[in-house]
Amino acid sequence: MGELGTVIYEKRDGTAYVTLNRPQALNVYNLKMRDELYQVLGAVRDDPEVRVAIFRGAGERAFCAGADLTEFLTAPPPVVARQVRRERDVWGLFLGLSKPLIAAVHGYVLGSGLEIAMCCDIRLASEDALFGLPETGLGIIPAAGGTQTLPRLTGRAGALEMLLTGRRVTAEEARRLRLVNQVFPRRELFPAAERLASRIQGYSAAAVSYAKQAIVAGLDLSLEQGLELEARLGRALVRAG
Repeated sequence: MGELGTVIYEKRDGTAYVTLNRPQALNVYNLKMRDELYQVLGAVRDDPEVRVAIFRGAGERAFCAGADLTEFLTAPPPVVARQVRRERDVWGLFLGLSKPLIAAVHGYVLGSGLEIAMCCDIRLASEDALFGLPETGLGIIPAAGGTQTLPRLTGRAGALEMLLTGRRVTAEEARRLRLVNQVFPRRELFPAAERLASRIQGYSAAAVSYAKQAIVAGLDLSLEQGLELEARLGRALVRAG
């Protein structure tokens, strides 16, 4: 994969560990992190030994406090922007992964940091986590799917309140809003994520992947179409077994 600096990628016993690694800058998402995260996500997707991935942030203060706007708001020429989007579509790659992704978040989970977490399938938070999408207060809107992923988790009212007001929510409120699945004391957060990954690994990789595909794709279908998708995937799983 080559040497990385803003992302640490490790693999142990079928679990990929992806650590956002700019603790001195609250793990703010910049262009280098985008490019390195794209490499790492490709490795998670393509490595048959990886069954599940855990995403976390380095340091004590943040999972990720947003994007480096000094870089991302410096607009490249349109042709270059389109080419970069095609070649390094981190968010499309995130959402297209069939393997289960767990976000273990602490401290500041803002802007792009929250969008990364929402691209994962299960979100665990420490009690000190603080969530928000501050983009409207900066005269912009979320650029990595936040307007679409947030309401699919919290519902319309909760998403609109967070997006329109920029209000930050605590871990417990995030749990009530269904933005996170569970909340833990900080020292218990990562062990809980590892236990969850281990439990998922105890099941058939194909069954886990097909179940994720059925839910993710089915949300954009009618109930009738979703049931048809479920039946088709179920038959494929039986044939593969």
